[in-house]
Amino acid sequence: MTKSAVFSVLVPLMAALLSHPLPAHAQSYEFPGRDGGRTLVVYSTTDIEAARPLIEDFRKLWADITVRYHDIQSQVIYQRIIEESDGPGVTADLAFSSVMDLQMKLANDGYAQPHKADSVDGLPSWANWRNEAFGVTFEPVVIVYNKTYFRGREVPTTRTGLAEALSSPHSEFFGKVATYDIERSGFGFFALARDQEHYSATWNLVRAMGRNSVKLFSKSAAILDQLSTGNIVLGYNVLGTYAASRAERDPAIGVVLPTDFTVVLSRIALIPRKARSPETGKLFLDYLLSERGQRVLSEQSGLNSIHTRVTGPRTAANMQTEAGASLRPVKVGPGLLVYLDQFKRARMIDTWEKALTGR
Repeated sequence: MTKSAVFSVLVPLMAALLSHPLPAHAQSYEFPGRDGGRTLVVYSTTDIEAARPLIEDFRKLWADITVRYHDIQSQVIYQRIIEESDGPGVTADLAFSSVMDLQMKLANDGYAQPHKADSVDGLPSWANWRNEAFGVTFEPVVIVYNKTYFRGREVPTTRTGLAEALSSPHSEFFGKVATYDIERSGFGFFALARDQEHYSATWNLVRAMGRNSVKLFSKSAAILDQLSTGNIVLGYNVLGTYAASRAERDPAIGVVLPTDFTVVLSRIALIPRKARSPETGKLFLDYLLSERGQRVLSEQSGLNSIHTRVTGPRTAANMQTEAGASLRPVKVGPGLLVYLDQFKRARMIDTWEKALTGR
């Protein structure tokens, strides 16, 4: 096999290598290592375009390791790790997800094993829980807008400003605003729950979006696609790293960090308790948290580095310089579990539906 084939070709996998098939919507890839080498299995919500540079650079350090990467939705990762860990088999060696509460519940419920990561000293104190759940990125939740539409118009930069614009008797935003459907998007639910912690008028904003026939989506890419074409002109609570990457190559898209407060999320990585190869999982986790891995993450993967000593445009250090006190990082810890309570979750979804429909 040629060097380019080893490091660049993505080969679809047969999921029979694990205990039962992956869902049809999952995407699986293989980065082959040397024959007879070790294997690393990763479950992740991170798109392969962002993960590829990390995997390829990791394999420059560990060329004997074959990486099998499964791009799966957050709730599937959660359910699959529980089912495989409670069964007679094994599960992934590393799980890496942007939906912090589900990852934290896995760790809190005993489905993660501890690891004293080599580079844990590069993490903010709030991003490491008991050496079991590790924040790996520093990602703002943002407002996105269509630059053509807003040429000569003022872009709302606060939630109150957005609600006022949507509540105007002559609102031009009817059918032109988008956000996540919190019933279908784990990230959307999580982001709106964080809004409630910092903004007492959250449901007034949702009502204003409902009166403007807000369009609901389950993925960031769908919102950004519609924004690019002008079918919508403004998107709320979009994951900032994806938005910024898209804006770099799409002149139609603008990105705003809300100035009242900007929620900052972190993709959480953990090593499952019944990992099939925990040693390879630990190697990859150490790499993700290292200065080298964090530079690749920020410079090539389009994500934001959380490492306190990594500098550059896509880093926590740069965001803190630009936005300062308006940043609200979400702490990795049991506090994330509040809205996983089924009663509280059902009540929030009921409030959401009533607010959208004006009931």
